[in-house]
Amino acid sequence: MQRHLGVSMDIRGIDQLLSQLQTATGSVPADAGATSGFASMLKQSIDQVNTQQQGANQLAQAFAAGSGQANLNEVMASLQQASLSFQTMVQVRDKLVTAYQDIMNMQV
Repeated sequence: MQRHLGVSMDIRGIDQLLSQLQTATGSVPADAGATSGFASMLKQSIDQVNTQQQGANQLAQAFAAGSGQANLNEVMASLQQASLSFQTMVQVRDKLVTAYQDIMNMQV
């Protein structure tokens, strides 16, 4: 145990933890299935938001062209749903970027 400026720290515990981390990262291969699963789930979510936006835009264009395909209520609801989906996706992206930055700034 080492004391410095009134703060006590067990160096052996930290060294032990570091050696365990080094052993774990050196001997355990990265799980490619989990990574690709997350990536595919993220891509699928982005594709769903994109599809929803395209559908809302097509509905708005059909309404603007005067076709009887959609009424104003359907168009406005569709545009709002697409907008909310996009805003949610942006917030999730921001949280993922913040989490990534936090992990990268961690000191081991």
